[in-house]
Amino acid sequence: MSWTQTAAFTAATRSALNALTPFDAPRGTVLFRPGDAVQGFVIVLSGQIDVFLTGPTGREILLYAVEPGQSCVQTTLGLLGDERYSGEAITRDDARLVLIPRGLFLRLMDEDAGFRSFVFTAFGQRMQGMMHLLERVAFQRIECRLAETLLNHAEDGSLHATHAEIASMIGSAREVVSRRLDALARRGIVGLDRGTVRILDAAALHSLAEADR
Repeated sequence: MSWTQTAAFTAATRSALNALTPFDAPRGTVLFRPGDAVQGFVIVLSGQIDVFLTGPTGREILLYAVEPGQSCVQTTLGLLGDERYSGEAITRDDARLVLIPRGLFLRLMDEDAGFRSFVFTAFGQRMQGMMHLLERVAFQRIECRLAETLLNHAEDGSLHATHAEIASMIGSAREVVSRRLDALARRGIVGLDRGTVRILDAAALHSLAEADR
């Protein structure tokens, strides 16, 4: 089933969108960088895109991940407000995407209430997620954010990520994350291998994750 069948688009909108040709973006593809102009509205058909913000010191924070059915708030802002990108987007794994060109996107926003609802609903959900991120970074201790991230992103009891990647997920620095993970390892809560964090005591992590709530 085409992705357009799940939204309340007009027949004309659905026809125009179905005529667009999807393209593949292999893992690690950089889709945009700070300062780039927004070319169009990207729909993720499969895979995942990570959007990062990089500070003057080179420290990164993962703003959000774009999965099938979700939107990139920076792209929406760029198209509606004529702003350039301030972040960087990289495919986490092999992705299949559709690009709605700027002209077509703006025309559909004007002509189709269903398309406008689709865009603004996704935009609102993404903004809510970013507010939650801001709240966590501002008010949660690093240990709590780290524990929550390990629990949420682990597969089969392990998170396969470098300390730098984990740092970007929680809005901290790699050195800080390394120290916190070493402390958790000494307490027997996690085990550390190269590029992998193994959860040994999930109950203790849950307690840490809930400590600031």
